[in-house]
Amino acid sequence: METQPCNVLPHVILLSFPAQGHISPLLRLGKIFASKGMMVTLTAPNKDGIAEKIRISDKTISSEEPTSYGDGKIRFEFFADEAQGITVPEQYMENLERIGKRKLTEMIRESAEQGRPVCCLIYSCFIPWVADLGESLGIPSAPLWVQSAASFSAYYHYHHKLVPFPTESEPELDVQLPCMPVLKPYEIPSFLHPQSQFPALTDSILSIFKNLNKNCCVLMESFQELESEVINYMSKLCPIKPIGPLFLYSTNIASTSSANVSVNGYITDDCKEWLDSKPANSVVYVSFGSGDGVKPEQGDELAYGLLNSGVSFLWVIRPPKSDLLPKGFLEKAGEKGKIVQWSNQKQVLDHPSVACFLTHCGWNSTMETLSSGVPVLCFPIMGEQVTDAKYLVDEFRVGLRLSRGDFDKTIITRDEIEKCLREATAGPKAAELKQNAMKYKKAAEDAVAEGGSSHLTLLEFLDELKVEVPGEVKSTAKENTV
Repeated sequence: METQPCNVLPHVILLSFPAQGHISPLLRLGKIFASKGMMVTLTAPNKDGIAEKIRISDKTISSEEPTSYGDGKIRFEFFADEAQGITVPEQYMENLERIGKRKLTEMIRESAEQGRPVCCLIYSCFIPWVADLGESLGIPSAPLWVQSAASFSAYYHYHHKLVPFPTESEPELDVQLPCMPVLKPYEIPSFLHPQSQFPALTDSILSIFKNLNKNCCVLMESFQELESEVINYMSKLCPIKPIGPLFLYSTNIASTSSANVSVNGYITDDCKEWLDSKPANSVVYVSFGSGDGVKPEQGDELAYGLLNSGVSFLWVIRPPKSDLLPKGFLEKAGEKGKIVQWSNQKQVLDHPSVACFLTHCGWNSTMETLSSGVPVLCFPIMGEQVTDAKYLVDEFRVGLRLSRGDFDKTIITRDEIEKCLREATAGPKAAELKQNAMKYKKAAEDAVAEGGSSHLTLLEFLDELKVEVPGEVKSTAKENTV
């Protein structure tokens, strides 16, 4: 298929891995594109009925008619997950590639026949085969990297065997990457350690680096001022475009749209009234993301650590894990504690009563807490979360470390949790963490503002796609650091 010109409402397809942590940032990017006059199609396999869950959470979503958003439109097209029921990760990924290539090709051809040819394919990092498909059809493609630039560098250097990493014979080897601090074995993305329990995910992520030259660039959910040194270094090796934090654009453009488009696979609880009842900087927000891989025995220690600290807390626990709370826990917590199944995380973090965030350190959560100026208690579980925790504690200096993720062979005790909770919410250390966090909040806001580093990089990307953005002035982004 030949590349076709993108004139009125140029069309971009966003293909997501079927998980909330991938769909959310892709939709955020889609909203930005739509606000600038593009037709956006967000698609994903309907794994575990995620399409139905999302439609329940947002009645505006329809696969039939696009929704007006800003100067453009957004539409959703979930396709049948023919790999449903497959529990072996390697088999699921193989089936997803086979089915996804067929469905995406059909979608692209139908779109061209309907007069809306596709000018770009953007995809989640777990589905790297999109680059092959884009190349075969003559359509530019780009992965949306929803991890840090530091993690990207780790995977890149591991894939190309540029620096030594831990091995079966040397599992305790430290890793020195260019323009980065030395990483202990428990600080590299755990998928790259020989003890990783998820080789299928490791292979899927590393496949992106086999196909880098087939993409027009790598769109990155980070910003220049946050990771300047590693971004500058890696940009010499491959075309990186840091355009984040994506959700801050969405906040800025929400008032220009008639639609409040969201994709949430979970029913969101209203936490505002409870938060309003609490004094400023008095609440600990606790969430381990959509995966919530906390062990039951660790959950007990967390619960009693929160209870014994005396702080107020808002804790996101999705069923069935809510049944694992210690007997009588909620009664003992009383008005100091609130358990919800899901929350609007950015709204919670922006609330003045929230003092700190006890988090698994997923990159979406990391970007949201930094952009909100909220300190963190780091409790990584796996993957890049351990690297994010390293940066949050030692480099950005906005948090305290509670866990080493996969490498912790023991349970973090309630006493240690209580100690860190007290330290992060009151006293000189809490004040220091808050001061540092507020610097990153301003830097993030400046990055996406008109003329900011991420804003200019985004315009550069649209210019490369030959997408005209009325009223925007293109110039060169300046390098800066916090």
